[in-house]
Amino acid sequence: MTATMTRFSTRPAGAKHQTYARVGVQTGIEAASPHRLIVMLMDGALARIASAQGHLERGEIAAKGACISMAISIIDGLRGSLDRQAGGALAANLDELYRYMGERLLGANLKNDADALGEVRRLLGEIRGAWVAIGAAGEPARVQGAQ
Repeated sequence: MTATMTRFSTRPAGAKHQTYARVGVQTGIEAASPHRLIVMLMDGALARIASAQGHLERGEIAAKGACISMAISIIDGLRGSLDRQAGGALAANLDELYRYMGERLLGANLKNDADALGEVRRLLGEIRGAWVAIGAAGEPARVQGAQ
């Protein structure tokens, strides 16, 4: 007679949720158009900034720093995806704006500056809104790397 062992997960419920969320994000990435990928990156940066604001308010400095670092990385990725040849002056302006946002986030991290976090969140939100409107209009989106 063979004994059958049942495996129970030793991971906490939160870890299971994170695993499912990762699978959902991966599926979304694989199915997304280049235009949608940019929106997803912007959403990710905005979520990290919002989380950083919450951590700052609660005095959770290490978690705040981790969220800001991730937001900076995402914004650097957006900056790197700019198509400078096709985008011309618009791409150059976005490059400068992304650079500025990265600097503001770095300063926000060093000085625990909630106003700087809010400023970057507002700026990126405006860019996101314009990017979504471009996609809704069905225009080719080559400035931000959606080629």
